[in-house]
Amino acid sequence: MLALYAHWPRLERTLARVDLRVRETPVERWTLNDVSLLVKRDDLTTPTLGGNKARALELLLAGVGPDDVLLTVGSTGSTHALAVAHFGARLGAETRVITWPQEEHEVSRATARRLGEIARVTRAGSPVMAMVRAGLMRLTSRVRWIPAGGSSALGALGHAGAALELADQLARDGERVPDEIVIPLGSGGTAAGLLLGLTLAGLHTRVVGVRVVPSVVANHGRVMRLARRAATLFAQLADVPRSTIRDERLLVVDAHYGGAYARETEASRAAAASVRDARGPAIEGTYSAKALAAALERSRRAGDEHVLFWLTFDGRWLASGALAPDVAGSNHGTKP
Repeated sequence: MLALYAHWPRLERTLARVDLRVRETPVERWTLNDVSLLVKRDDLTTPTLGGNKARALELLLAGVGPDDVLLTVGSTGSTHALAVAHFGARLGAETRVITWPQEEHEVSRATARRLGEIARVTRAGSPVMAMVRAGLMRLTSRVRWIPAGGSSALGALGHAGAALELADQLARDGERVPDEIVIPLGSGGTAAGLLLGLTLAGLHTRVVGVRVVPSVVANHGRVMRLARRAATLFAQLADVPRSTIRDERLLVVDAHYGGAYARETEASRAAAASVRDARGPAIEGTYSAKALAAALERSRRAGDEHVLFWLTFDGRWLASGALAPDVAGSNHGTKP
């Protein structure tokens, strides 16, 4: 967000945010199995619980205080729900989460346990039932709604700021602008925000969204509509002409889905293992490993194509066993 405010000072008056201690995250060059690619370490967004969700929550939690009740939805191991509950607790708010079942693995089970400790969790049988219950609660209770995945036009502006941050870093460090940014594609907020931010920065980088949820949720049309709503909101807040975001700026890759949300694939397991063998950061199988597998594949096949992998998952708290005030980790991370 600081990059957005630096480029458009008017936003200091029109776009409210809460300070969750989000800081600039490093760009590293990794070599895995003889494949080289850039990595944006967005797992390190904050000193406590990093990952991409913190960027959207700086805007979505603006004005939240001790008398507020936050409501969101997600799968049983939702890192989005965990981030809402974690940062909501820091602001003194209570968080209620309605969850639905997913295929389980070690990270999802640990996330669900921790979520149950810091939020009031209600279980629903499916995403549809979770949304129905959330809708009823919004009608009958005084709650502040945080959309699934933090994906809204407002939340996407946090990721637009991240794209501008990346553009500033590349210019400062003399790095070539990547041809592609590869990210996991779930609810679409990160992809939509990056599309807007790259357009604002004047970069022609394509966003490659690696689908990790059913196509009814993650698809080209849905992401583009969200990006364009974010562009409209930004134009209003910054008092500038609305940016045009072209369809060809987004590519959705389906091949790494695996048939179900959170179902690991052979390629995702191999990608995670390559980072683990290099003593890099934690790469979980639901989102990050699938996107990394696609990034390695695209970098290997493209030859002269320049690929950047956007790491959205923060596993530091898993290693420490808790979400302590100062989770172990640095702003520089590990370079496999």
